[in-house]
Amino acid sequence: MYPISEARAIAREQELDLVEISPKAKPPVCKVIDYKKFLYEQKKREKALKSKATKVTVKEIRFGPQTDEHDYEFKKKHAIKFLQDGSKLKAFVFFKGRSIIFKEQGQILLLKLAQELEEYGKVEQMPKLEGKRMIMFIAPKKTK
Repeated sequence: MYPISEARAIAREQELDLVEISPKAKPPVCKVIDYKKFLYEQKKREKALKSKATKVTVKEIRFGPQTDEHDYEFKKKHAIKFLQDGSKLKAFVFFKGRSIIFKEQGQILLLKLAQELEEYGKVEQMPKLEGKRMIMFIAPKKTK
């Protein structure tokens, strides 16, 4: 423990910076370091942590309330591929004009999709009507 004037002299002598680490401590805690090098290493650490963080991608699949079987199977195949690649899936039924009267059909379609994709992912949010869209989210299952 050095008085502040002596600590400054030590830092000046070593051509480094005197950095206050804990100002609320009694007496305040200071450290003699190269501040620019410290900032550089801190940025480097943050960048490394950021690169390790997983990025979640959301893929969308759009259906109509009266999507026929062939189109449904085609889109289901894409949904399986998206889930196997580790992306979340946002499946929605879009109601145009007066087709909102078929909202039961839209819900049945989404629940059928959820049931058929059960081995690839789990339903994160059940079908929910938001405006003219009925939306459902499916998250991929963790692969070992």
